[in-house]
Amino acid sequence: MAADTTKSLDSIGSGTLPDQGIDHESATDIDLGIDLGTTRTVVARADRGNYPIISFTDEHGDEHDFIPSLTALHEGTLVHGFAARRAAHQGAPLLRSLKRVLASPTLTASTPVRLGDKTFSVLEVLTSYLRHLKSELADRGIDITRARVVVAVPAHAYGAQRLLTLEAFQQAGFRIAAMLNEPSAAGFEYTHRKATTVSSRRTRVLVYDLGGGTFDTSLVDVVGTSHEVLASHGLGDLGGDDVDLLMATMALSRAGITEEDLSPTELDDLLDQCRDAKEHLTPQSRRVLIILRGQDVVLPVSDLYTACTPLIERSLATMAPLVGRMDDGSPDLTDIAGVYLVGGASGLPLVPRLLRERFGRRVHRSPYPGASTAIGLAIAADRTSDYDLTDRLSRGFGVFREADGGHRLTFDAILSPESVQASPGGREGTVLTREYDAAHNIGWYRFVECAGVDEGGEPRGEIAPYQDIVFPFEASLRDVDDEELRTYSVERRDHGPRIQEHYRVDEAGLVRVTITDLSDGYSRRYVLGRRTL
Repeated sequence: MAADTTKSLDSIGSGTLPDQGIDHESATDIDLGIDLGTTRTVVARADRGNYPIISFTDEHGDEHDFIPSLTALHEGTLVHGFAARRAAHQGAPLLRSLKRVLASPTLTASTPVRLGDKTFSVLEVLTSYLRHLKSELADRGIDITRARVVVAVPAHAYGAQRLLTLEAFQQAGFRIAAMLNEPSAAGFEYTHRKATTVSSRRTRVLVYDLGGGTFDTSLVDVVGTSHEVLASHGLGDLGGDDVDLLMATMALSRAGITEEDLSPTELDDLLDQCRDAKEHLTPQSRRVLIILRGQDVVLPVSDLYTACTPLIERSLATMAPLVGRMDDGSPDLTDIAGVYLVGGASGLPLVPRLLRERFGRRVHRSPYPGASTAIGLAIAADRTSDYDLTDRLSRGFGVFREADGGHRLTFDAILSPESVQASPGGREGTVLTREYDAAHNIGWYRFVECAGVDEGGEPRGEIAPYQDIVFPFEASLRDVDDEELRTYSVERRDHGPRIQEHYRVDEAGLVRVTITDLSDGYSRRYVLGRRTL
């Protein structure tokens, strides 16, 4: 599995998105937006300027506008969605929130995911889940082989999450036309519904996207149907799952039961109850009822909100730099047309309450908060729509280089979080080219993503390493296997060849690197630290 996975991951590095070159007008007849959420997967389709949500049927024959993003191990086989939920109720090991595994800065295709007594790679689990989604869509008469699909990732997603998401969709049989950042897609949905709030004086939309497991926020400038993302921030460890866990902890405490006392099935049932109770809260709710081992546990909503307030305040602190602060500490709303609340967890009444305390009546909540991203993606997929998007990276990108004959490392900041991504419509993304005379026999590059770069040019925040790259500056070393080349000493050389580094940000927010020896044209191309040519 590992060898095949590596080959497959590298195969998409040589192009842009997996289906580039396909004549969509003749090969496809369906435009779909798919929001692969932490707790739910939502699919919307374009239909003559409307964007209905596709419904799915559970084991009882009830219709839902989502598939649960769940995987279980049932009789040694992976099952997903409603079938996984049913299997979990029967005692099967259950995997929740796979998307949080994808958000890890150390993610690789082979990152292990354990279910019961079996271990799978994260790519294997995600691909299996998407094959299930493909089957569910086929049951509703949608032929994925004839569908033009646009998908999304969190704005703050590392490159590895972007690449693995694309690869899993491709292996599952989907043709991906574009990948957007989630709050950027929600910006399309805002303009579709509330275009009248945008004026020549107020052109900016602030998207607040609190999902099941992640938080994203973007500042989008809107002129007609043109959208430009000015900046994005996010948190990979904040979402509705955390509210569910807080509620479950409070219920256990009031019942005098510890988490260790519960079986896995009982714990899953408790979390499901907490999620359902959270989603049914209204501004008038005063208490929540949880049934735990046959006893009624009553939680005052005021206590729940007190416990959740630090979580929501954390999201507001993340969003604050996008709107600026005036001298009195209040947000600068001069150019803001609206603050748009999307994501299923934004339905917690505490969220709009705290936001309105800061932003007043400009706060708007999507009528379909859990489906807003999918609708925006369907708008982006719609070939009859004239919406266009200029998006940006949300992380910095740089490289640690060998210096002083390999005795120390220096950091070279290459791309900033404001670097522009390429457009599916053909606009070029940020391109940067550097040339220098090689001073060593081997170039050893340690590419990393980071939250940003400080004034001194050093990376700040959490750093996610790419796979190290070794490049032979000496022609005699080109036939040496990469692994063996890593065992060679880095030595200084006089009069080394002229080297060029070429960086490009593609449509999916991936950074593609080409290193060339200009003396004879020898080059290698990389994406996410994997050699592709």
